[in-house]
Amino acid sequence: MVMNKPNQLHGLENLRILDFSWVLAGPFATRILADFGAEIIKVQPVFSTMDSDFNHYYYNMWNRNKLGITLNLSNSKGLSIAKKLVAISDVVVENFSPRVMSNWGMDYDSLRQLKPDIIMLSLSTMGHSGPWRNYVGFGPTVHAFSGLTSLIAYPGESPIGLGTSYADHAAGLFSCLALVGALEYRRKTGKGQFIDISQVEVMCGLLGSIILEHQLKEDNVEISNRDTVTVSGVYRCRGNDRWCVISITSDKEWRRLVHVMAETSVTNREQFMSVNARWENNGELNSLIETWTIQHTAEEIMTILQCEGIAAGVVQNAQDIAMDLQLESRDFFVRLNHPTLGKTISDGNPIYLSQTPHQYIRSSPVMGQHNEFVYRQLLGMSDADLQELKRNKVI
Repeated sequence: MVMNKPNQLHGLENLRILDFSWVLAGPFATRILADFGAEIIKVQPVFSTMDSDFNHYYYNMWNRNKLGITLNLSNSKGLSIAKKLVAISDVVVENFSPRVMSNWGMDYDSLRQLKPDIIMLSLSTMGHSGPWRNYVGFGPTVHAFSGLTSLIAYPGESPIGLGTSYADHAAGLFSCLALVGALEYRRKTGKGQFIDISQVEVMCGLLGSIILEHQLKEDNVEISNRDTVTVSGVYRCRGNDRWCVISITSDKEWRRLVHVMAETSVTNREQFMSVNARWENNGELNSLIETWTIQHTAEEIMTILQCEGIAAGVVQNAQDIAMDLQLESRDFFVRLNHPTLGKTISDGNPIYLSQTPHQYIRSSPVMGQHNEFVYRQLLGMSDADLQELKRNKVI
């Protein structure tokens, strides 16, 4: 029986997910589902000390609302217990390379023997087929393979890539959508599914027409946003390391920018009169714009330009985000008490549903926090069973 949730019912309240995932993509996907009431049993390896992932803020951020057990999957008894958990679960989630679950005898075909209608969700770098199936990687690896990294560079310089693992978040969201579809399919047919998600393919899909445009070019021309914007840059503002992003997408917006800058030296010069001319003289133009922005705070620049219908935003640091009134007003921040970390703050669920809203019940589990519930109540083990498992370092 799924552990009861207090206060209200959720659309996923009767769903039990056995979660073998780690780092970000998989845990992000299961965290979203946990926020909407799914019972997530987070499987973690056995550590010799508490100086482990369980006491890190990173682990806490991606594993709230989950139950946590320890289980040694390199032990045959541990694998036997994992398979018993599969038999009482609805979904198995993992984000290893394809060979890992297979080596444990827990690939989809094997799991179907334990529970015919099981749904298995796998998030690997390249997917479970093709010559690169066993490649492993994290977000930056996925960015590079998909081509996203090549789009992020200063003109004439090598790609620098993103500063965060965007691909992990994208894959996590795609996974939730695919899983909801598989659950609906099982509701109608009684059959499970294997969901094979390649994180690289997720990112390729998000690049849209850029890939096609690149393939159609006879020479390897650098892809940029030149065809869609007339001014695009990050400009220094008043203060220590303060910046504002400005994006101009039409001649109308360009005229508004020139008006608020009150910079006649810009409007009267031929090299800035057209979109192509502004791009050809982009370096000089950006310098002139920055002579204006540096006189104001980033917040002032953002407010002035947004009032003129121009896209602009402050480049926020961590302190800015923590004090952002817009985020606060939308309940972006989740505050929970953790047994060892104390009061913690993390990001809220990005999905809002009117009839089955998300709910934040507990922080991430500490080492083996729910061993008693899972092994005793769900699997019916005795005191003697648990003691033996502890002695043999299975749990």
